Amino acid sequence: MQVQIDIGFDQLLKIVKTLSMVELRQLKAEIDNESGKHESKSDLEKLLLNGTIATKEQLEVIENNRKRINQWRN
Repeated sequence: MQVQIDIGFDQLLKIVKTLSMVELRQLKAEIDNESGKHESKSDLEKLLLNGTIATKEQLEVIENNRKRINQWRN
């Protein structure tokens, strides 16, 4: 059975303050686990967006190398 309750942030904060130390640790572990799932995507996105960018000259070298490799294969 599942029950959904809409409560405000202030009410949630009051409930959290009533938790025992063990329950607080469990809650923190759950929050860290959930936030870690979301951060991994954003970390990858940051890495890709902040990565190095090839210059026109480097792209020309890559294209020439591909052509030579394709010629060598035939």
